[in-house]
Amino acid sequence: MWRYLAGAFGALCLIGAASLWNQGRAGPVVPDTGHQSPDFSLAGAAPARSPEASPQSREQRRFKRYDRDRNGQVSRGEYLLGREKAFAKLDLNHDGRLSLDEYAAKAVTKFTLADADRSGNLAPKEFATTAVKRNDAPTRADNCQPGRGALADDGA
Repeated sequence: MWRYLAGAFGALCLIGAASLWNQGRAGPVVPDTGHQSPDFSLAGAAPARSPEASPQSREQRRFKRYDRDRNGQVSRGEYLLGREKAFAKLDLNHDGRLSLDEYAAKAVTKFTLADADRSGNLAPKEFATTAVKRNDAPTRADNCQPGRGALADDGA
């Protein structure tokens, strides 16, 4: 029985979220009068939807980031510059080659720190210390529950 109630509650949350999302997409139609007068009724209010960059302007900004010498063209060297910097960080002995130890330096360090008994092997308890630390951010389901999530009153 509780599964049906949970399913119905989840469906209501989805319907409510879809309704709010749909309201944010439709804006009021304002006739163009040729001049702009200040509208003080919305002073301090946040815009309903933040402006998004057009795909063309995003691509232009990306092109400008790559075109370091600003000559209007991206050379092979400019295109690979970010990769070269990443490679240089990994190449610890600066010989222009990556060994497995250089490539996996963080993993080797993590293994060495986890191997508490210095046996060269990880027991289950030691291996558990290598798990990726997860962020305990609330899930979307938590935000639908009363008293939890981003809209909850924290008593402040």
